[in-house]
Amino acid sequence: MRRHHNSLWTNTFLSIAFSSMAGILAGFLLIILFSAFIFFLMDDWRLIPWFSSVSAVAASFSGGYICGKFRRRRGLIEGLLCGAAIYAALCIPGTILNGHFPGIVKLLLLTVSGAAGGVCGVNSKRPSKLRD
Repeated sequence: MRRHHNSLWTNTFLSIAFSSMAGILAGFLLIILFSAFIFFLMDDWRLIPWFSSVSAVAASFSGGYICGKFRRRRGLIEGLLCGAAIYAALCIPGTILNGHFPGIVKLLLLTVSGAAGGVCGVNSKRPSKLRD
């Protein structure tokens, strides 16, 4: 007889933590791509804050999207929580290294993009191999 094991996606805290880590990984890969692009192809470094913001938004959106896609419920709230978790993960090392907190604009940017990703994930097609 087969035992029923709970999925990672049934626990809210674990699913938000996993989705946020996946989003941070996606943002980190995008930062590496942008830094190589800037280093090899661009002479002007004034666009670095824009590339940084785009990678942060992509990280938050992808974290919310992953959470919404696999949880299939409460995409707006859980996307907001993923964005806030990514903000906290970026805020703690940034505060230690720089000595000051990032602005409220970054928090709003990450939470809004995480919420948009969560809504898009919930409204997307359900993965075929997913079991609850």
